Amino acid sequence: MRHMFKDAVRDEAQLRAALAGADIAPTCMLLAHLSGDLTLLEQVAPHIRGPSAALESVPEPLKQKVRDRLVEVLKDYAATDRAVPNSLPPDVLQRVMNAGVGQSVPPKYVPLLVEEMQLDDRDLRQVDWRRNPAQLPLQDFKVVVIGAGMSGICAGIKLKEAGISHVILEKNSTVGGTWYENSYPDSGVDTPNHIYSFAFYPNPRWTHYYSKRDQIYAYLEDTTDHFGIRPQIRFNVEVETAEFMEDEGRWRVSYRNADGTVETIECNAVISAVGQLNRPSIPDIKGLKDFKGPCFHTARWDHGIDFKGKRVAMIGTGASAVQAGPVIAPEVERLTIFQRGAHWVKHDPNYHREVSAEKKWALEHIPYYYQWYRFQLLWATSDGFHHTLKIDPDWKQQDVSINEANHAMREAAIEHIRKELDGDETLIRKTVPNYPLYGRRVLRDNYWFRMLKRPNVELVTEPIDHVSADSVVTKDGASHAADVLILATGFQTNRMLWPMDVKGRGGVTIRGLWGDDDPCAYLGVSVPQFPNMFLLYGPKTNLAHGGSIIFHTECQVRYIIQALREMIEGGHSTIEVRQDAHDRYNELVDATHKNLVWAHPGVNSWYKNKNNRVTMTTPWSLLDYWKLTKQFDPESYLFGSAGPEQKDLPRTQDELQA
Repeated sequence: MRHMFKDAVRDEAQLRAALAGADIAPTCMLLAHLSGDLTLLEQVAPHIRGPSAALESVPEPLKQKVRDRLVEVLKDYAATDRAVPNSLPPDVLQRVMNAGVGQSVPPKYVPLLVEEMQLDDRDLRQVDWRRNPAQLPLQDFKVVVIGAGMSGICAGIKLKEAGISHVILEKNSTVGGTWYENSYPDSGVDTPNHIYSFAFYPNPRWTHYYSKRDQIYAYLEDTTDHFGIRPQIRFNVEVETAEFMEDEGRWRVSYRNADGTVETIECNAVISAVGQLNRPSIPDIKGLKDFKGPCFHTARWDHGIDFKGKRVAMIGTGASAVQAGPVIAPEVERLTIFQRGAHWVKHDPNYHREVSAEKKWALEHIPYYYQWYRFQLLWATSDGFHHTLKIDPDWKQQDVSINEANHAMREAAIEHIRKELDGDETLIRKTVPNYPLYGRRVLRDNYWFRMLKRPNVELVTEPIDHVSADSVVTKDGASHAADVLILATGFQTNRMLWPMDVKGRGGVTIRGLWGDDDPCAYLGVSVPQFPNMFLLYGPKTNLAHGGSIIFHTECQVRYIIQALREMIEGGHSTIEVRQDAHDRYNELVDATHKNLVWAHPGVNSWYKNKNNRVTMTTPWSLLDYWKLTKQFDPESYLFGSAGPEQKDLPRTQDELQA
């Protein structure tokens, strides 16, 4: 990091231009961090009303004083080659954070945020061996990772870092997972990119605050090659079965090659990184197979189609529809959109904005500026408003909102809709959801409402009756002609791990245990009766309130590496979560969900199963989940050797040591 100070001050004019284009709050926090002097930060603090550049009103002369002082500090570091303080005292850090986001950041958050920001240039999520790794059977212990999407890439990097032998099996021809598969027009992230990236491999070169699919996919390709894990990946192989062999305490994984041949591989442990958003959900609509024109799911977009002059029917109004619809609408003769239920679509002033050249330079070249900007974003988009998702039992408008803050956000969202639709009451009635904000996934407005005003676009809310060879027919008998049919109908999320056939102890199958829509796991990671198997992005770990799913992935991977360390250092053949620990955890999750917006009786979403139980979304704040997964708890697991004696294993670490 020290050389970066010399690079930053080499061209002072460029440095000053970058600071002029950088956000003032992260700049102030950076100055306090490097200098230890909070004087200017405290002068700025009264002018910062929240964790966003739009919520600051710092006078320009005061901003310039901050910039000038930071240039002096950076030049001093470059001249003296002195080390940056690894961390400030916790109370000082809290003062810096409070001032920088214009809110109170509780002391309990400071350790999490320091870890996420990696202020001391170390990956604080790295798992170190407690015994000499040269004396451990690391190359004899083998792990199979299923999937090379974002989670599988993270697992591969950390397994390599730990020196654990592994192979990654990927059904596609390259890495990227959902970001490789979803290439529909304007496919992109709805989480700010500067936190939708690994903490251990930040990317300061995003061109937009919310980048599109191609850049995210390129980032994952680059990450794979930067950390050298591509040689460990077998592409174009699809896992069909995974079976635990009790007598050996190992897994046998069978996969089909592109030529149809089937091979098997045996390993000590399996990590599923197949995710939740990878198997398209095709609606059960009568006559769908009779349609004669091109018909495809948004996740399998047909790039060979020329939409000019075509009549297009799009079924669904979720994320892919909101992103792709406004792009194709100007090209087509007519776009008919069939909506089963309205989604909340909110305005974000940064959604279409490019990152200025000056700010990109600051993020890449000014030491620690990226980290402080990342902190600001993380706080703004996640735990800073987690409390607004809790149901207030005394709130009088429970049918449309859950508390005062939630209602205020609802009113702001409706105001945006009214403005975009020019007061068109018919469209407003169709597009304002009848459930509380955040009950379902909240979408970013990709000019969706402006698209709905186009004369060649129609939003149909009448239910579909059937599809014919050249039209979609609704229950009222209306026939909507179509040359192309696009299914923006989401994914088979509750049917987790499908279509793999996964068998655990005693021949129990994952489908037999979960059915098709009731997946459960301890911490979303471990399942009883499935020893040595771990899940990434498993049940009840989807983030629906903000933040970045990559944060959860890093927490889960660290936890899994710790579990593998426990096995290897302890000489255990098997590790299996205890049934009672699993059940207590899921009872707590269900009880917590009852008081949150996703369990609201008026909400129907893919977050729930047919019994109205929330199975996909986490109830926890980032802090909660970070604490739950920070340290592997051996007392929640059974350890042992292969074979039937597993059932008599000790239940606590004390018993193990005895």
